[in-house]
Amino acid sequence: MTALETKTASPVADVKLTAAKSLKLPAAVLAVDAHPEGKRLFAACLDGGIYEISADSGEHKLLGKHESYASGVHYLSKSETVVSAGYDGSLRWFSPAEGRQTRAVKAHKFWSWKMRVSPDERLVASVTGQFLAGGYKYEPAAEREPSVKVYDAETGALRWALPHVPPTLSVAFSPDSRFIAAGNMMGEVRVWSLETGKQVATWTTPDFTSWGIIKSHHYLGGIFDMAFSPDGREVCVCGMGPMVDPMAGNGRQTWQRFAWGDAPPRKVLEIKDAEAGTGLMESLRFHPNQKLFLMAGRLAQGKWNVGLFDTASGHLLHAQDTKMRVCDSVWLNGGSRLALGGATSQERATKDGRYPDFGHIKLYDVSGQGA
Repeated sequence: MTALETKTASPVADVKLTAAKSLKLPAAVLAVDAHPEGKRLFAACLDGGIYEISADSGEHKLLGKHESYASGVHYLSKSETVVSAGYDGSLRWFSPAEGRQTRAVKAHKFWSWKMRVSPDERLVASVTGQFLAGGYKYEPAAEREPSVKVYDAETGALRWALPHVPPTLSVAFSPDSRFIAAGNMMGEVRVWSLETGKQVATWTTPDFTSWGIIKSHHYLGGIFDMAFSPDGREVCVCGMGPMVDPMAGNGRQTWQRFAWGDAPPRKVLEIKDAEAGTGLMESLRFHPNQKLFLMAGRLAQGKWNVGLFDTASGHLLHAQDTKMRVCDSVWLNGGSRLALGGATSQERATKDGRYPDFGHIKLYDVSGQGA
Protein backbone atom coordinates (compact mmCIF):
# COMPACT_ATOMS: atom_id res chain seq x y z
CA MET A 1 0.00 0.00 0.00
CA THR A 2 1.32 3.44 -0.93
CA ALA A 3 1.44 6.45 1.39
CA LEU A 4 -1.40 7.99 -0.58
CA GLU A 5 -3.56 4.88 -0.13
CA THR A 6 -2.89 4.87 3.61
CA LYS A 7 -3.95 8.50 3.99
CA THR A 8 -7.16 8.19 1.94
CA ALA A 9 -8.43 4.75 2.86
CA SER A 10 -11.95 5.84 3.91
CA PRO A 11 -14.70 4.76 1.47
CA VAL A 12 -16.64 7.39 -0.52
CA ALA A 13 -18.98 4.99 -2.28
CA ASP A 14 -22.09 7.18 -2.19
CA VAL A 15 -20.68 10.15 -4.14
CA LYS A 16 -22.77 11.21 -7.13
CA LEU A 17 -23.23 13.95 -9.71
CA THR A 18 -26.53 15.72 -10.29
CA ALA A 19 -27.02 17.91 -13.37
CA ALA A 20 -27.54 21.53 -12.33
CA LYS A 21 -27.20 23.77 -15.38
CA SER A 22 -26.03 23.82 -19.00
CA LEU A 23 -24.37 26.89 -20.53
CA LYS A 24 -23.89 27.34 -24.27
CA LEU A 25 -21.03 28.90 -26.22
CA PRO A 26 -20.63 29.52 -29.97
CA ALA A 27 -18.01 26.78 -30.49
CA ALA A 28 -16.64 23.66 -28.80
CA VAL A 29 -15.06 24.28 -25.39
CA LEU A 30 -11.55 22.79 -25.47
CA ALA A 31 -10.51 24.05 -22.01
CA VAL A 32 -12.29 25.51 -18.99
CA ASP A 33 -11.30 27.17 -15.72
CA ALA A 34 -13.00 29.24 -13.02
CA HIS A 35 -12.60 32.14 -10.64
CA PRO A 36 -12.11 30.77 -7.10
CA GLU A 37 -15.55 31.96 -6.00
CA GLY A 38 -17.14 29.89 -8.78
CA LYS A 39 -19.41 32.53 -10.29
CA ARG A 40 -17.20 33.28 -13.28
CA LEU A 41 -15.96 30.69 -15.73
CA PHE A 42 -13.38 31.00 -18.51
CA ALA A 43 -13.35 28.96 -21.70
CA ALA A 44 -10.94 28.37 -24.59
CA CYS A 45 -12.92 27.50 -27.70
CA LEU A 46 -12.66 26.01 -31.17
CA ASP A 47 -13.26 29.40 -32.79
CA GLY A 48 -10.08 30.69 -31.11
CA GLY A 49 -12.05 32.71 -28.60
CA ILE A 50 -11.26 33.16 -24.92
CA TYR A 51 -14.57 33.78 -23.16
CA GLU A 52 -15.65 34.89 -19.71
CA ILE A 53 -18.97 33.33 -18.70
CA SER A 54 -21.41 33.99 -15.87
CA ALA A 55 -22.10 30.69 -14.10
CA ASP A 56 -25.50 32.03 -13.04
CA SER A 57 -26.90 33.53 -16.24
CA GLY A 58 -24.74 31.91 -18.90
CA GLU A 59 -24.01 35.30 -20.45
CA HIS A 60 -20.56 35.44 -22.00
CA LYS A 61 -18.16 38.03 -23.35
CA LEU A 62 -15.16 37.63 -25.61
CA LEU A 63 -11.84 38.61 -24.01
CA GLY A 64 -9.81 38.02 -27.19
CA LYS A 65 -8.94 35.44 -29.82
CA HIS A 66 -6.13 33.18 -30.99
CA GLU A 67 -5.39 32.85 -34.69
CA SER A 68 -6.44 29.18 -34.54
CA TYR A 69 -8.15 26.91 -32.02
CA ALA A 70 -7.76 28.00 -28.39
CA SER A 71 -6.62 24.92 -26.47
CA GLY A 72 -5.89 26.07 -22.91
CA VAL A 73 -7.10 28.60 -20.34
CA HIS A 74 -6.35 29.34 -16.69
CA TYR A 75 -7.37 32.09 -14.29
CA LEU A 76 -4.55 33.51 -12.14
CA SER A 77 -6.26 34.66 -8.95
CA LYS A 78 -3.24 36.51 -7.53
CA SER A 79 -2.93 38.83 -10.52
CA GLU A 80 -6.59 38.61 -11.63
CA THR A 81 -5.37 37.61 -15.09
CA VAL A 82 -6.39 34.97 -17.61
CA VAL A 83 -3.68 33.13 -19.54
CA SER A 84 -4.49 31.03 -22.61
CA ALA A 85 -2.83 28.83 -25.23
CA GLY A 86 -3.72 27.92 -28.78
CA TYR A 87 -2.96 26.03 -31.96
CA ASP A 88 -1.26 29.19 -33.23
CA GLY A 89 1.55 28.28 -30.82
CA SER A 90 1.06 31.37 -28.69
CA LEU A 91 0.41 32.07 -25.02
CA ARG A 92 -1.75 35.10 -24.35
CA TRP A 93 -2.56 37.07 -21.21
CA PHE A 94 -5.86 38.92 -20.71
CA SER A 95 -7.26 41.34 -18.14
CA PRO A 96 -10.94 40.46 -17.52
CA ALA A 97 -11.44 43.77 -15.72
CA GLU A 98 -10.22 45.73 -18.74
CA GLY A 99 -11.55 43.26 -21.30
CA ARG A 100 -8.34 43.24 -23.32
CA GLN A 101 -5.19 41.28 -24.11
CA THR A 102 -2.12 42.43 -22.17
CA ARG A 103 0.65 40.15 -23.48
CA ALA A 104 1.37 37.56 -26.17
CA VAL A 105 4.32 35.16 -26.37
CA LYS A 106 5.13 32.95 -29.35
CA ALA A 107 5.86 29.75 -27.48
CA HIS A 108 5.90 27.13 -30.25
CA LYS A 109 6.22 26.74 -33.99
CA PHE A 110 3.51 24.06 -33.79
CA TRP A 111 0.33 23.68 -31.70
CA SER A 112 0.07 24.02 -27.96
CA TRP A 113 -1.58 20.72 -27.10
CA LYS A 114 -2.00 21.40 -23.39
CA MET A 115 -1.28 24.25 -20.97
CA ARG A 116 -1.10 24.24 -17.19
CA VAL A 117 -0.27 26.78 -14.46
CA SER A 118 1.72 25.86 -11.35
CA PRO A 119 -0.21 25.77 -8.05
CA ASP A 120 1.74 28.79 -6.77
CA GLU A 121 0.75 30.63 -10.01
CA ARG A 122 4.36 31.56 -10.79
CA LEU A 123 4.83 29.38 -13.88
CA VAL A 124 2.94 28.58 -17.09
CA ALA A 125 3.78 25.39 -18.99
CA SER A 126 2.81 24.44 -22.54
CA VAL A 127 3.59 21.31 -24.57
CA THR A 128 3.82 20.88 -28.32
CA GLY A 129 5.05 18.62 -31.10
CA GLN A 130 4.02 17.26 -34.49
CA PHE A 131 4.24 13.56 -35.23
CA LEU A 132 6.62 13.02 -38.14
CA ALA A 133 7.93 9.58 -39.10
CA GLY A 134 11.56 9.14 -38.14
CA GLY A 135 12.17 5.89 -40.01
CA TYR A 136 10.66 3.03 -41.94
CA LYS A 137 9.03 1.68 -38.75
CA TYR A 138 7.18 5.00 -38.38
CA GLU A 139 8.85 5.71 -35.07
CA PRO A 140 8.55 9.43 -34.13
CA ALA A 141 11.22 11.73 -35.53
CA ALA A 142 13.26 13.83 -33.13
CA GLU A 143 11.70 17.09 -32.03
CA ARG A 144 12.30 20.23 -34.10
CA GLU A 145 11.89 22.45 -31.04
CA PRO A 146 11.76 21.76 -27.30
CA SER A 147 8.47 19.99 -26.63
CA VAL A 148 7.98 21.40 -23.11
CA LYS A 149 8.32 25.10 -22.35
CA VAL A 150 7.89 26.83 -19.00
CA TYR A 151 7.31 30.58 -18.73
CA ASP A 152 7.20 33.12 -15.92
CA ALA A 153 3.51 33.84 -15.34
CA GLU A 154 4.17 37.45 -14.33
CA THR A 155 6.62 38.54 -17.02
CA GLY A 156 6.17 36.02 -19.83
CA ALA A 157 9.91 35.25 -19.81
CA LEU A 158 11.04 31.75 -20.79
CA ARG A 159 12.29 29.83 -17.75
CA TRP A 160 12.86 26.32 -19.12
CA ALA A 161 12.86 24.61 -22.54
CA LEU A 162 12.78 20.85 -21.92
CA PRO A 163 13.20 17.96 -24.41
CA HIS A 164 10.69 15.19 -25.04
CA VAL A 165 9.54 13.03 -27.97
CA PRO A 166 6.78 14.68 -30.04
CA PRO A 167 3.92 14.93 -30.01
CA THR A 168 3.86 15.74 -26.29
CA LEU A 169 0.17 15.93 -25.40
CA SER A 170 -0.08 16.49 -21.64
CA VAL A 171 1.64 18.32 -18.81
CA ALA A 172 1.22 18.70 -15.04
CA PHE A 173 2.86 20.48 -12.10
CA SER A 174 3.44 18.86 -8.72
CA PRO A 175 1.37 20.25 -5.82
CA ASP A 176 4.44 22.01 -4.38
CA SER A 177 5.31 23.53 -7.82
CA ARG A 178 8.79 21.97 -7.68
CA PHE A 179 8.39 19.40 -10.46
CA ILE A 180 6.80 19.16 -13.88
CA ALA A 181 5.76 16.04 -15.80
CA ALA A 182 4.82 15.60 -19.46
CA GLY A 183 3.46 12.65 -21.45
CA ASN A 184 3.48 11.90 -25.17
CA MET A 185 1.76 9.86 -27.88
CA MET A 186 4.03 6.88 -27.34
CA GLY A 187 3.17 6.56 -23.63
CA GLU A 188 6.46 8.03 -22.39
CA VAL A 189 6.40 10.22 -19.28
CA ARG A 190 9.26 12.46 -18.20
CA VAL A 191 9.61 14.39 -14.93
CA TRP A 192 11.95 17.36 -14.39
CA SER A 193 13.03 19.43 -11.43
CA LEU A 194 11.96 23.06 -11.80
CA GLU A 195 14.82 24.11 -9.54
CA THR A 196 17.58 22.66 -11.76
CA GLY A 197 15.87 21.85 -15.07
CA LYS A 198 17.27 18.32 -14.86
CA GLN A 199 15.23 15.25 -15.75
CA VAL A 200 14.67 13.19 -12.60
CA ALA A 201 12.46 10.34 -13.82
CA THR A 202 11.20 8.68 -16.99
CA TRP A 203 9.13 5.62 -17.89
CA THR A 204 7.01 4.29 -20.73
CA THR A 205 3.64 2.57 -20.58
CA PRO A 206 2.49 0.74 -23.73
CA ASP A 207 -1.19 0.91 -22.78
CA PHE A 208 -1.99 4.28 -24.40
CA THR A 209 -0.56 3.75 -27.88
CA SER A 210 -1.92 1.81 -30.85
CA TRP A 211 -0.71 0.86 -34.29
CA GLY A 212 -3.59 1.06 -36.74
CA ILE A 213 -3.91 -1.96 -39.04
CA ILE A 214 -7.32 -1.17 -40.57
CA LYS A 215 -7.89 1.58 -43.20
CA SER A 216 -4.63 3.36 -42.40
CA HIS A 217 -1.35 2.37 -40.82
CA HIS A 218 0.08 4.72 -38.22
CA TYR A 219 0.47 5.24 -34.49
CA LEU A 220 -2.40 6.83 -32.60
CA GLY A 221 -3.48 7.46 -29.04
CA GLY A 222 -1.27 8.84 -26.30
CA ILE A 223 -1.46 10.29 -22.80
CA PHE A 224 -4.00 13.10 -23.13
CA ASP A 225 -4.02 14.36 -19.55
CA MET A 226 -2.17 13.80 -16.32
CA ALA A 227 -2.04 14.96 -12.70
CA PHE A 228 0.24 14.50 -9.72
CA SER A 229 -1.48 12.89 -6.75
CA PRO A 230 -2.33 15.32 -3.92
CA ASP A 231 0.75 14.21 -1.95
CA GLY A 232 2.96 14.58 -5.05
CA ARG A 233 4.34 11.03 -4.87
CA GLU A 234 2.41 9.61 -7.82
CA VAL A 235 1.54 10.66 -11.35
CA CYS A 236 -1.83 9.63 -12.77
CA VAL A 237 -2.26 9.56 -16.56
CA CYS A 238 -5.27 9.01 -18.82
CA GLY A 239 -6.10 8.50 -22.46
CA MET A 240 -7.33 5.64 -24.63
CA GLY A 241 -6.14 2.05 -24.73
CA PRO A 242 -5.03 0.11 -27.80
CA MET A 243 -7.26 -0.33 -30.86
CA VAL A 244 -6.70 -1.52 -34.41
CA ASP A 245 -9.08 0.76 -36.33
CA PRO A 246 -7.84 4.37 -36.23
CA MET A 247 -11.18 5.64 -37.54
CA ALA A 248 -13.29 3.98 -34.84
CA GLY A 249 -11.97 5.74 -31.73
CA ASN A 250 -13.00 2.74 -29.67
CA GLY A 251 -9.92 2.11 -27.55
CA ARG A 252 -10.34 1.29 -23.87
CA GLN A 253 -11.07 4.10 -21.40
CA THR A 254 -7.82 4.10 -19.45
CA TRP A 255 -6.04 5.61 -16.47
CA GLN A 256 -2.91 4.44 -14.65
CA ARG A 257 -1.00 5.67 -11.59
CA PHE A 258 2.78 5.52 -11.14
CA ALA A 259 5.09 6.03 -8.17
CA TRP A 260 7.46 8.26 -10.11
CA GLY A 261 10.06 8.63 -7.36
CA ASP A 262 10.82 4.90 -7.20
CA ALA A 263 13.85 3.55 -9.05
CA PRO A 264 12.62 2.56 -11.54
CA PRO A 265 9.17 4.21 -11.46
CA ARG A 266 6.44 1.60 -11.01
CA LYS A 267 2.76 1.28 -11.77
CA VAL A 268 0.70 1.12 -8.56
CA LEU A 269 -2.92 1.24 -9.79
CA GLU A 270 -4.99 1.26 -12.98
CA ILE A 271 -8.61 1.17 -14.06
CA LYS A 272 -10.37 -2.15 -13.50
CA ASP A 273 -11.25 -4.11 -16.65
CA ALA A 274 -14.89 -4.53 -15.63
CA GLU A 275 -15.33 -0.78 -15.07
CA ALA A 276 -14.01 0.50 -18.41
CA GLY A 277 -15.88 1.09 -21.64
CA THR A 278 -14.32 2.54 -24.77
CA GLY A 279 -13.53 6.10 -25.80
CA LEU A 280 -10.92 8.82 -25.60
CA MET A 281 -10.36 10.18 -22.08
CA GLU A 282 -9.12 13.79 -22.16
CA SER A 283 -9.45 15.21 -18.64
CA LEU A 284 -8.18 14.02 -15.25
CA ARG A 285 -8.62 15.99 -12.01
CA PHE A 286 -8.19 15.09 -8.34
CA HIS A 287 -10.99 16.36 -6.09
CA PRO A 288 -9.96 19.05 -3.58
CA ASN A 289 -10.62 16.67 -0.66
CA GLN A 290 -8.13 14.16 -2.19
CA LYS A 291 -10.52 11.22 -1.70
CA LEU A 292 -11.53 10.85 -5.32
CA PHE A 293 -10.56 11.83 -8.84
CA LEU A 294 -12.39 12.38 -12.10
CA MET A 295 -11.69 11.07 -15.58
CA ALA A 296 -13.76 12.33 -18.51
CA GLY A 297 -13.79 12.39 -22.29
CA ARG A 298 -15.63 11.02 -25.30
CA LEU A 299 -17.77 7.88 -25.21
CA ALA A 300 -17.49 5.31 -28.02
CA GLN A 301 -19.14 2.28 -26.44
CA GLY A 302 -20.27 1.66 -22.90
CA LYS A 303 -22.29 3.51 -20.29
CA TRP A 304 -20.26 6.54 -19.25
CA ASN A 305 -17.88 9.27 -20.33
CA VAL A 306 -17.42 10.81 -16.85
CA GLY A 307 -16.26 8.62 -14.00
CA LEU A 308 -15.47 9.37 -10.35
CA PHE A 309 -12.88 7.03 -8.84
CA ASP A 310 -11.81 6.32 -5.28
CA THR A 311 -8.27 7.60 -4.80
CA ALA A 312 -7.25 4.82 -2.41
CA SER A 313 -8.58 1.75 -4.24
CA GLY A 314 -9.05 3.03 -7.79
CA HIS A 315 -12.62 1.68 -7.90
CA LEU A 316 -15.25 3.44 -9.98
CA LEU A 317 -17.66 5.18 -7.59
CA HIS A 318 -20.03 6.97 -9.94
CA ALA A 319 -20.41 7.03 -13.71
CA GLN A 320 -22.40 9.31 -15.99
CA ASP A 321 -23.06 9.82 -19.67
CA THR A 322 -23.13 13.57 -20.24
CA LYS A 323 -24.30 13.25 -23.86
CA MET A 324 -21.40 15.39 -25.05
CA ARG A 325 -17.66 15.11 -25.63
CA VAL A 326 -15.88 16.37 -22.50
CA CYS A 327 -12.57 18.09 -23.25
CA ASP A 328 -11.79 19.61 -19.85
CA SER A 329 -13.08 19.91 -16.29
CA VAL A 330 -12.69 22.02 -13.17
CA TRP A 331 -13.94 21.62 -9.59
CA LEU A 332 -15.88 24.60 -8.21
CA ASN A 333 -16.77 25.82 -4.71
CA GLY A 334 -14.34 23.57 -2.90
CA GLY A 335 -15.47 20.52 -4.86
CA SER A 336 -19.21 20.75 -4.25
CA ARG A 337 -19.77 21.56 -7.92
CA LEU A 338 -18.15 20.39 -11.15
CA ALA A 339 -17.89 22.19 -14.49
CA LEU A 340 -17.37 20.15 -17.65
CA GLY A 341 -16.38 21.84 -20.91
CA GLY A 342 -16.96 20.24 -24.28
CA ALA A 343 -19.27 20.05 -27.27
CA THR A 344 -22.06 18.24 -29.02
CA SER A 345 -22.14 17.67 -32.78
CA GLN A 346 -22.25 20.87 -34.80
CA GLU A 347 -25.66 21.36 -36.38
CA ARG A 348 -26.37 22.70 -39.85
CA ALA A 349 -26.80 26.40 -40.43
CA THR A 350 -30.28 27.87 -40.00
CA LYS A 351 -32.10 29.71 -42.79
CA ASP A 352 -30.41 32.97 -41.83
CA GLY A 353 -26.99 31.34 -42.23
CA ARG A 354 -26.18 31.18 -38.50
CA TYR A 355 -24.77 28.02 -36.97
CA PRO A 356 -26.38 27.05 -33.64
CA ASP A 357 -24.13 27.16 -30.57
CA PHE A 358 -22.51 23.75 -30.04
CA GLY A 359 -20.06 24.51 -27.23
CA HIS A 360 -21.21 23.54 -23.74
CA ILE A 361 -20.23 23.98 -20.12
CA LYS A 362 -22.31 21.64 -18.01
CA LEU A 363 -22.50 22.19 -14.25
CA TYR A 364 -23.07 19.34 -11.82
CA ASP A 365 -23.67 19.32 -8.08
CA VAL A 366 -21.45 16.88 -6.20
CA SER A 367 -22.96 15.14 -3.17
CA GLY A 368 -22.14 12.26 -0.82
CA GLN A 369 -19.12 11.42 1.31
CA GLY A 370 -16.81 12.30 -1.57
CA ALA A 371 -18.01 15.90 -1.62
